[in-house]
Formats: sequence, C-alpha cells, structure tokens
Amino acid sequence: MSLETFVWDHLFETGINSVDEQHRQLVEMVNELSASFISAEKHNDTALSELVGKLADYAVYHFADEERLMSECRVDHRHVHRHIASHRKFVEQVSTMWGARKSMNDPASMILQFLVAWLSFHILGEDQAMSRQMERIRKGLSPAAAYDAEVDSDDRATTALLRALWSLYHIMSEQNNDLARVNQLLETRVVERTQELEAVNQRLELLSRTDGLLGIANRMYFDSRLQTEWKNAQFNGQPIALVMMDVDFFKKYNDTYGHVEGDACLRRVAKAASGGLCRPSDVLARYGGEELVALLPGTTIEGAMSVARRIMESMNNKAIPHAASSVSKHVTLSIGIASMLPKFDKSTSDLIFAADAALYQAKLQGRNRICVHAGE
Repeated sequence: MSLETFVWDHLFETGINSVDEQHRQLVEMVNELSASFISAEKHNDTALSELVGKLADYAVYHFADEERLMSECRVDHRHVHRHIASHRKFVEQVSTMWGARKSMNDPASMILQFLVAWLSFHILGEDQAMSRQMERIRKGLSPAAAYDAEVDSDDRATTALLRALWSLYHIMSEQNNDLARVNQLLETRVVERTQELEAVNQRLELLSRTDGLLGIANRMYFDSRLQTEWKNAQFNGQPIALVMMDVDFFKKYNDTYGHVEGDACLRRVAKAASGGLCRPSDVLARYGGEELVALLPGTTIEGAMSVARRIMESMNNKAIPHAASSVSKHVTLSIGIASMLPKFDKSTSDLIFAADAALYQAKLQGRNRICVHAGE
C-alpha cells in the first residue's frame, strides 16, 4: 500500500511565526500517523487511536489560537465565519472518518489523503488569506477593505490549485459521510440483531427451566436451584424448607374426566399453589406427574406450615369438582413439609427424603391433610 506523507515547504508559510510553527507540528503528527500505519503499530488499534486523538486535540488548540489572532486583529467577519466553519468541519470529519475506518477498504490511505488535502487547502487558502488580511489591517486598511482587497487579488493559478484541492477534499468528505451513514446503519442492525438474539436466548433459557404444561419451574430447574439454596443456607446458617404436594386420586380424576380435563386440573392446582407463595425467592416446581414441590429458602417448619395452609385454602377456594374422590367432592391435596438447617453431614437428598416421608404419612392418614416430618 502506497501512502502519501506531507512534505513541508516554505510555500506553506503564512508569515505568522506561531501559526507556521503549529502548522509544522501538525505536519509532523500527520507523518507520524503515516509511519504508524505502515509499521507494526498498524495492528495496534489502540495506539493508532491515541495518535489520531492527539492530532485532533492539537488541531483544536491550533484553531483556537488562529481564531484568537483573527479576533485581536479584527479580521472581517465574512472571512472569520468561513474560517471557523472550516475548523469545525475538520474536527467533525476526522472524528467521523476514524469512527468509520472499519468500513473502509483502505482506511490508512483514505485518512492520510484526507488530512494532507485538507491541511494543504486550508493553509494555502484560508490561513494565508488570513495572514494577508491581518497585514493589510496593520497597515491601515479597515477589516472590510482588507477582505475585499484579498478577494480582488486572487491569483488564477493559485485559485485553480486551491479549487482542485477543495474538490479532492469535498469528494473525500462526501465519501466519509457516506461511510459514516453505512457504518451507523450497520451498527444499528448489529444492535437490533444482538437484542433479538438476547431475547431469543432469554426465551430459550426460560423454556429450559419451565414445565411446558403448568408454566411453573420444571424438575431440572428445581434440582439446580435446591443445590444453590442449600449452599447459601449452609453459608448463612439459615434453614431451608420443602413443601411437597400430591393431587389426591388424580388417576381416578383422569379416568373420570379425561386427560384433557386432567391437564386443565393440574394447571389450576399449580395456580392455587402459586397463590400460597409470597416471596420472590420461593420456587414452585413440578416434581413429577401430579406431584408439586415448593422450595422455601430461609424458612422454618412453622413458616412452611403457614405456606402449606395457604395452599390448602387456595385449593378449597378453587372447588374443582372430583366425583371420583373418596375424601371430598372437590380436588384435594396431600402435603408433606420438612425444614432443615443444612449441616455438612447432610445433603439435599436428606431434605427431599424428609418431605417425601411426610407426604407419605399424609396419604396414609387419609389424604387431604398436611403432615410434618418429625425429625429436624
């Protein structure tokens, strides 16, 4: 890749020492950037970004100094407005072009050619015109007369060269703007696709831990969450409780009303059970078939009993008909509860076994009741 570098020449001098020195500094910075593009540093985007930022910052400093000089010398407002607008446009273009560099086929050449074209045009045109007007004002002309004299004294050859530079700068600016628009469109599309992907992933994650029939947590999520809450309880020294529920005579319900109605019944049971849970940390899951389980972190046996009673009350309020039940005219639950203070000689299996044993006792004692595990 062939890269242009900016070669300083006395023809670029304005006659204003501070301005000329700052111009030389800008040229050196352009050449430093050029060298970095073609060296190993071109692979270091951070280093190049620092150089571009340094150049832009110095340009802003230089522009402010020029604008101060024009103000102190009272240069005509027609020139000042055009000059300042050119400064602002340069800073904007450098920022936009650097931001769109990844959309360019050859960003090094485009950026460097833009910098050389703009600086050449600006120095030979606006800066030298500024210098000549300032000199005329110092010799006694009014700012307006100095500006008019500058317009009248345009050299045809110089004007042609400046027009050619301006044309190159204008073309590159338009390309720059087009690239920026394309880059913005691409970035917008990337953001949209990323958001869509995140939404899909969130949906997939939700589906992976949700029972498809009941809309509550599935067994896999329950097992995982129980392990997590068990470890948290060990660390915090807090109890953890389970409330295990089984729909009484559910096989008979299916045989009497059919499986479609049986599915609808389970969904209503799950809704009733959900109504008995109060905290965001509580988890209701389908443990298997018609069996549900509520995981209650930081809950004593008394707290678990309160939850179980609310669930039973909610089920009674549902009053789901069950003609084949031998304990009630409505669907009922057998519930077993257990609470443990996790110790390092115990495991989640101990807690599940305890709650399941309590559930078994509830069935043995006639169903439609709550039983508590006798041990810890």
